[in-house]
Amino acid sequence: MFGERRRRKALRRVEPGDGRVLKRFRWWQLPFRALLHLRLTEADGTVAVYSVDVRHGQNQSSGEVRADLYREGLRQARCRLPAVLPVPGGHVEVAMSGFGLKRCHYVTDGGDEHQLTPDPASAEGRRARFDRRHPALSRGVGWLSAAVLGAALVLLLLQTAATVSEAEPVARHLGTFTSPVRLGWWGNGAVAVTSLAAATERALRLRHHRLLDGAAG
Repeated sequence: MFGERRRRKALRRVEPGDGRVLKRFRWWQLPFRALLHLRLTEADGTVAVYSVDVRHGQNQSSGEVRADLYREGLRQARCRLPAVLPVPGGHVEVAMSGFGLKRCHYVTDGGDEHQLTPDPASAEGRRARFDRRHPALSRGVGWLSAAVLGAALVLLLLQTAATVSEAEPVARHLGTFTSPVRLGWWGNGAVAVTSLAAATERALRLRHHRLLDGAAG
């Protein structure tokens, strides 16, 4: 959950929508777009579908990635990420990592959290469908992704410690450290590729751990 200060700051960035119609999700947008939905009961008893559309193929470093909020397919508001979008009974928090969405949750006024439902055509929706159809295999893939990132983190720490210990002041006072694992450029390249795949898989499930996924990015 966003801290109170961060939430207030994000709320100040919210811009009104222009009523533009939500476009269908196309297959070629799989690597570059996330679309999630939320059904809410409004004050008058009406049940409405709210959608959050994030075109994360935009340049994240420029700070131009935005989350667009739609109600029944019409754009109601937009906010630069990390975003907080007001909806009936609470707000939706949206944030990204370097690999995709790491958060898109409805937070009620009472503090309860519910992850939005990915659009079936999106990459996140396809991953969710795989989880429903093959739950045991899906859990195995999830555990494998976490294990890959954990191993990559250990390798990174070992090689970093060995490099730092070679500095003259460190070696003089603490001695040198020899990593039990030494990888060549091909080995480090393989670790980078598998870590990227693992972090992307976790992003499709909106899973993010500051240490594991942060180290991968």
